[in-house]
Amino acid sequence: MSSWLWSDVLQTKLHPKSLCLVSSPGGDGLESFSQGEAVFKAQLEELEDRLHFFSEECDYLQGFQLLCDLHNGFSGVGARTAELLHDEYPGRGILSFGTCPAPSGDRDPCTAVYQLVNCVLALGPLCSQSSFFCPLSVSSSLGRRPGASAAFPQLLYNAALPYHSSAVLALALNTLTAPYRMSSSGFSMLHFAEALTFGGRKMLAATCSVPFPLAPAWSLPDALLPHMTSAPWRSVSPCQHPSTVFSQSVVLRGIPETRQTSSLPAGTRLPSSLHACESGSQVLQHYLSSLYSRALSTTHLLGAPCALGSTFPQFFSRFVTKDGFTMEQPQSEAPVVGHIPVMGALQASSALHQTLRVLCQEVSASDVRRWMNFSTAAVEQDDFREAVDTVRSLAHCYREGEESDDSD
Repeated sequence: MSSWLWSDVLQTKLHPKSLCLVSSPGGDGLESFSQGEAVFKAQLEELEDRLHFFSEECDYLQGFQLLCDLHNGFSGVGARTAELLHDEYPGRGILSFGTCPAPSGDRDPCTAVYQLVNCVLALGPLCSQSSFFCPLSVSSSLGRRPGASAAFPQLLYNAALPYHSSAVLALALNTLTAPYRMSSSGFSMLHFAEALTFGGRKMLAATCSVPFPLAPAWSLPDALLPHMTSAPWRSVSPCQHPSTVFSQSVVLRGIPETRQTSSLPAGTRLPSSLHACESGSQVLQHYLSSLYSRALSTTHLLGAPCALGSTFPQFFSRFVTKDGFTMEQPQSEAPVVGHIPVMGALQASSALHQTLRVLCQEVSASDVRRWMNFSTAAVEQDDFREAVDTVRSLAHCYREGEESDDSD
């Protein structure tokens, strides 16, 4: 199972037209951005046919959710697909997510440089042609140097194991995209994106609390009270903790309506102002306002928890009950966890400035020409320099105040 992805055991039944199998020359995988572009061009007619088939079947087409790898040739497929959707379906939302593996310590320098170049080439078109773009990874870095992996207090997971790391990212993605996937939601994909991306900040960072720390007898105010100075989530994007959040969409799922507000008896001294709120939405909004007073925050509170399938990895600590609640004392045996509360956020934050700036610095410091033949990779050096400049310009959108970028 060490080489499996979580999707390998998801057991989802897909429509025959949902799958497009491609083979690369020589049987090798897609290693470079340009190889991905070549595959896209070869499959363009079939891709357009399938898009038209599904779009014509829709009663109401909100838009498209695009998920692609950033580190390999599928970055080229994803970038060109975003351009196709932008041109063919104007006015529709295009919400793009790019996945990156947690770097292992045994990568050879050539592979590391190729992954760096693929990422730089993909970021520009994915951001410009999408309504927003969000990189997903349990690693804290997009560059060649492995960043620290996200540590979740109640998860005993191996970040280097795709079966584990992809499961964490899937939980985050399923939670973060809930607002526009629910039939009862008033959000369209396009409006959802527009609320987050003002100021040219079309790249977002994702955070997630897996599971959200809720004790069996706690209300939502009780659960949030220990986190009044720092939110309980961890980054599932390759960036550090932000000092400034400009805008965010926060989703909290798995809190029953009866536990969304305080249930303390009348006359009891309230532990915090959160306990005085009259609805769960007020509790969550008040909490976020105290943590991120300058951010534009939209909140979504869902009663149903995140259900875990039978093939989902059971990597929870003995503090987590079968219903996903967090105990103060460990249980004698770890139960099979069937569902959990999850809290997540999509944020336009200052952390992305550092992520993008460091990415540009690594490209500048790396002797790309030593490891990569531009003619063989079918990448013009001028095009690559332009891609680096695009990433550097994007980084400027996330600066705090008059912060200098002299180090770029």
